[in-house]
Amino acid sequence: MVIDKIALILAIIGGLNWGSVGLFRFDIVAWIFGGQTNPVSRVVYTLVGLAALWCISLLFRSRDEADEEA
Repeated sequence: MVIDKIALILAIIGGLNWGSVGLFRFDIVAWIFGGQTNPVSRVVYTLVGLAALWCISLLFRSRDEADEEA
């Protein structure tokens, strides 16, 4: 499903951002969009969080069900 792929991409972006925060104390999203409190940054953080919640559903789907939707 398209939404599954979008959610995975956003979750990966979030994971890479958290990795850079943990390793280098550098928030890529905040750097790109002008700070953590910038409305665009907050939208990105929210979308990443929602994508992560969506990805939880991927854990509980059967492999056959996922193949049928593709």
